[in-house]
Amino acid sequence: MKTSDFYYELPEELIAQSPAEVRSASRLLVYNRKTQTIEDKVFSDIIEYLNPGDVLVRNTTRVIPARLYAHRADTGGAMEFLLLKRLDERRWECLVKPGRRARVGRSFKINDELSATVLEVLDDGNRIIRLDYNGIFEEVLDRAGEMPLPPYITERVADKERYQTVYAQENGSAAAPTAGLHFTEELLERINKKGIEIADVLLHVGLGTFRPVSVENVEEHRMHSEYYECSDEAAEKINNARKNGGRIIAVGTTSCRTLESISDESGVVHAGKGNTDIFITPGYRFKAVDALITNFHLPESTLLMLISAFSSRDEVMRVYEHAIEERYRFFSFGDASLFI
Repeated sequence: MKTSDFYYELPEELIAQSPAEVRSASRLLVYNRKTQTIEDKVFSDIIEYLNPGDVLVRNTTRVIPARLYAHRADTGGAMEFLLLKRLDERRWECLVKPGRRARVGRSFKINDELSATVLEVLDDGNRIIRLDYNGIFEEVLDRAGEMPLPPYITERVADKERYQTVYAQENGSAAAPTAGLHFTEELLERINKKGIEIADVLLHVGLGTFRPVSVENVEEHRMHSEYYECSDEAAEKINNARKNGGRIIAVGTTSCRTLESISDESGVVHAGKGNTDIFITPGYRFKAVDALITNFHLPESTLLMLISAFSSRDEVMRVYEHAIEERYRFFSFGDASLFI
């Protein structure tokens, strides 16, 4: 498999720069894998495709203001840190820019409350840093940091909460699980009243998931690991739905990757916590997920490869061609698709 097999041309004007005015008013492309048919809907119509006994699995991670602008404590040289993964109370793995300034031992001032010291340079160029602060870290970070919007979004988002799902709970992600951005409290209530269970899992999203693959041979790509949790209650809901003939519907690729990481060969989901670097490409046999809600993804990305594994590369490219022709909005703030 070549990375270039997953390339497609996207007109720049179809990259969504801001969220829809109403979350559930985004468009929804529905693709039926059995009949290979495409329907054009509105996201709130998704309830028509969910059946009593199904379980909707969503990721309750919350995006942190992970972009930190700093300057060297001695010379004043500018530096940007992007927090990716918390290693312990004060140590983080992060991206840095410019890398040449982020040498081991150098210290940087972010604001009067927060500073960073570079501890280690990793093989991929990321850094391990120590953050020094007084007080409650979440409050300090909220004052110091900015939302880490993807580089293809050039407009500022007036309301930070629009880059969070309405059910976000646990701080820790460097990017939003964007398929969940389309749900409103009202829509979730309607779904629940119809007899569809909702199960919550956690996957703290790192930027490695969203990066285009830089090697031509797909098998040579290595995923960054991400932290996940699945409670006994969530596992029980999911397994009961499977046992009683219901479908497991993943809200987004993050929920999908979590489920596939914690299920055995017979599709039974096991509660637990840990780190996963699962990389799903065509040829993978899905064990837990029966249907998938997801946004439209970047060319040559691991997420596009995952969708191609869930359907087929040729069919996904046909779906994307249709979405471009019909002027769907792409990427993080864009429209959604449902693969059933």
